[in-house]
Amino acid sequence: MSRRLLDVINLETHFVSEGVVVSAVDGVSLHVNEGDTLGLVGESGCGKTVTALSIMRLIPDPPGKITGGEIIFEGQDLLKLKETEMRKVRGSRISMIFQEPMTSLNPVFKVGEQISEVVRIHQRLSRKDAIGVSVDMLKLVGLPSPEKRISEYPHQMSGGMRQRVMIAMALSCRPKLVIADEPTTALDVTIQAQIMDLMKRLKEEIGMSIILITHDLGIIAETAQYVAVMYAGKIAEYSNVKELFKRPKHPYTMGLLNSLPRINADQTVKKRLAVIPGMVPGPSDLPKGCRFSPRCKHVMSVCTEREPELIEETRGHLVSCWKYIC
Repeated sequence: MSRRLLDVINLETHFVSEGVVVSAVDGVSLHVNEGDTLGLVGESGCGKTVTALSIMRLIPDPPGKITGGEIIFEGQDLLKLKETEMRKVRGSRISMIFQEPMTSLNPVFKVGEQISEVVRIHQRLSRKDAIGVSVDMLKLVGLPSPEKRISEYPHQMSGGMRQRVMIAMALSCRPKLVIADEPTTALDVTIQAQIMDLMKRLKEEIGMSIILITHDLGIIAETAQYVAVMYAGKIAEYSNVKELFKRPKHPYTMGLLNSLPRINADQTVKKRLAVIPGMVPGPSDLPKGCRFSPRCKHVMSVCTEREPELIEETRGHLVSCWKYIC
């Protein structure tokens, strides 16, 4: 039985926009076991990245603020830590790989200096030893000629190389948990596959857990053990990956799965792709009742009046839908 590493309980994160308080993350609960990968999926604007930044306590205040809930990591509530204590957690015990490495890496510092800074802060190594660790990490992530690369600037590298540098930086202190926020965005398909294979290999070698944020259900199917589907700041469905793909319950999850292309043996697409009508509502323009009701083809009268709770419909399979409550 895997030990629980992270428990997020009823997390609330609000932002103030033009004097109006909006809820970007509204009562999100999820957990990650040791050695597992949790996929966090949903359309752009559903709250995935804000959830990740909340776990890291990187929400800019103002305009944002974590207003409720608990984030229990290794038995410790991160929301109760002082900022000086939280800095010891970030990068050391929990690391994050951000979406765009070109904007996440500092353009005026060499990559070796940026990786070694993390090591020096958390492991108190000398500059020489920290550079040695940086070279070792670049070797670990498969970057060619690491002794040469540590003296290069981010703009001298390709997108795939920069992403490997970001992964090396995130893993330099051997964290227990890595949050990967769409780590293959803007990379070509071949490099995407290489990066995901690399993360799977490093997870097995280091024994870390991963929260993988993506909108690509194909990646989730190949890499994750559990998946949480987010919609408009809430968890719509939560299950192990096999169960979710075999028996999706929420109409939104069904829509996401139906939008995936199906390929025939002759490499042609089996049928016209299905689409989910409409758009994810903004946090300041949420509909009454179920947040998915304006886009749902199974909508009932109760759906437009009251918001459904997240219930355990079958063992370990949670869903927030009136279809399973009424």
